[in-house]
Amino acid sequence: MKLTDVVPNLVVADIDRSTAFYRDILGFTVVATVPDTAPYVFVWLQRDAVNVFLNATEAAFKDFPHLAAKALGGTATLYVTLEGEADRAVVDELHDAIAGRCRVVHPLHTQFYGMREFAVEDPDGYTLMFAQRVG
Repeated sequence: MKLTDVVPNLVVADIDRSTAFYRDILGFTVVATVPDTAPYVFVWLQRDAVNVFLNATEAAFKDFPHLAAKALGGTATLYVTLEGEADRAVVDELHDAIAGRCRVVHPLHTQFYGMREFAVEDPDGYTLMFAQRVG
């Protein structure tokens, strides 16, 4: 057996609002929806090799009723690594492009382990950390 991928499968309160956040602010593209036309219960988004699934609460709670008692977002975090040219801090460029358009919950900084990072919060409270190796 070989594990090949892991995709965040996020339960969201307003699938249109969350789709707009990932598409319009973070630059993801909609790959597929269920159903094919709105109102959606599922949206698959992708940017480069990173995938995110969004699930409307009503559909998710029907399939997984135990989730209904849990807070959306909560302590879930997604750690997204960026690649760029060695002499360009592309994480800084991403930060500058989106910081005024969403809530930054961890400021841009370089960690002792050689990653330059910042974090934002999506509309449902999920934290997305963006990082680039710089040292």
